[in-house]
Amino acid sequence: MVGQKKNKLNPNPNWALLQEKLKIDAANTRKPEKSLLGKRKERLDPEVAQNLSFNPLTPTSTDCSVTDALAMDCEMVGVGGNRSALGRVTLVNEWGNVVYDEYVRPIEHVVDYRTEISGIRHHHLKKAKTFQVAQKKVVEMLKGRILVGHALRNDLKALLLSHPKKDIRDTSGYHPFLKDGRKRALRHLAEELLGAKIQNGEHCSIEDARAAMLLYQKNKKKWEKVVKDQSRHTKKLSEGGV
Repeated sequence: MVGQKKNKLNPNPNWALLQEKLKIDAANTRKPEKSLLGKRKERLDPEVAQNLSFNPLTPTSTDCSVTDALAMDCEMVGVGGNRSALGRVTLVNEWGNVVYDEYVRPIEHVVDYRTEISGIRHHHLKKAKTFQVAQKKVVEMLKGRILVGHALRNDLKALLLSHPKKDIRDTSGYHPFLKDGRKRALRHLAEELLGAKIQNGEHCSIEDARAAMLLYQKNKKKWEKVVKDQSRHTKKLSEGGV
């Protein structure tokens, strides 16, 4: 009896060592979970990073607030007379995070979902926002803000909206992005200047808006200087200066 009690109080030392070793091994094999989202200072484990194909369009922050600049992209569907109508509208903030993304039910009957390009299908529009609701929300969010995008004339036309020219940053018309004086497709700019491949098949309005925003952010300092200089020149001319 005495011997049995002693064994309970003083277990086999080899067994205790084994238990301790198992705990240490388990602790060493556990690695903290990494996320591609978040600030760039949060580095991935080198071995993990090597095996991942980093997407340059991944947001650099989890901040989903409505910032001073918003990028917009729209997808269209076809209505009667081979005309285009708004089918989806997306807004992302300066970090690339979505602040508004809704499918929109056109006023007119849809005759072509243009799925191969728009990515929109019949079921997407069943419970979609009405055009009036989406339009009103976009107006509220863009008021007093810089609007970024590619070929924004088409998007604004689909929304039946206008935006102050001084507050538009259109990547299709920014002079340094032109080639031989001609406008270039967003997918070409994204691949060449950002190292991002987009629009391979069905388009994604979130991805396209993020690409436009990142192009703007990477060139923001020079771009805003050009806008400021043009504004000064226009003001000078209006005042009768040379």
